[in-house]
Amino acid sequence: MVYGDAAGFSAYAAANGYTSPAGDIDAALARATTYLDGLYGRRFSGAPIGGAAQNREWPRAGAVDVYGYALPPEVVPARVINATYEAALLELASPGSLSATITPDQRKVLTKVDKIEWEIVPGGKDGVEGATPTSTRIEGILWPLLMRADLPAAMVV
Repeated sequence: MVYGDAAGFSAYAAANGYTSPAGDIDAALARATTYLDGLYGRRFSGAPIGGAAQNREWPRAGAVDVYGYALPPEVVPARVINATYEAALLELASPGSLSATITPDQRKVLTKVDKIEWEIVPGGKDGVEGATPTSTRIEGILWPLLMRADLPAAMVV
């Protein structure tokens, strides 16, 4: 299962003024769905209706939005589908861009200084989470469904 479909993707792209890059839309949607689940899954409230046996984060039971409204348990919210379309656009434009491969124990260490230069460096997060690309547009689409990143996910009891 992926969030959305090729027809919906094409309609979304056209409605938002995008020219869809060439490529396999179904494969891009699959990678985009995996990306969203991996990056945002623990920030969605509730729990997958099938528990850990469920392949995807949605549909979810006990999910609420930031306004306190309950989300239907058998439905993948339109915001999740639209965020998947945004991620698929990024993936089609640059295949593999949604995934990062890192080797945490191979870090560069300053051993010599010839001149001083300022460089923007990533901050705040280490490991895979720190290396995973994020899109402010995707964050904006999903924000009403996300809990704060510094809080544990709410579980259904």
